[in-house]
Amino acid sequence: MAKLSSVNKNNRRIKLSDRYFRKRQQLKKIIMNKKLTLEERFKAQQKLSKLPRNSSKTRVMNRCQITGRPHGVYRKLKISRIALRQLGLQGKIPGLVKSSW
Repeated sequence: MAKLSSVNKNNRRIKLSDRYFRKRQQLKKIIMNKKLTLEERFKAQQKLSKLPRNSSKTRVMNRCQITGRPHGVYRKLKISRIALRQLGLQGKIPGLVKSSW
């Protein structure tokens, strides 16, 4: 199990990134628009930098939903390789069979 504080911190980052997603997207469109004046683009850049750092999508860590483990997480399942193996051995994931040779 991961530290509860790190899991909670990541959950806060997810909420912040969801809250500011549209605003960040609009500001990025303004910044990338070459037809606008340099002043307008610069103001948009300043507004973007004023937003909380944790509102960025890249700050969110992919963590296992069961254990909170940060590494070895399958994106589609959102669980770690270790949790996947345990659930597979218990027979809770249909179609998953432990391989042995």
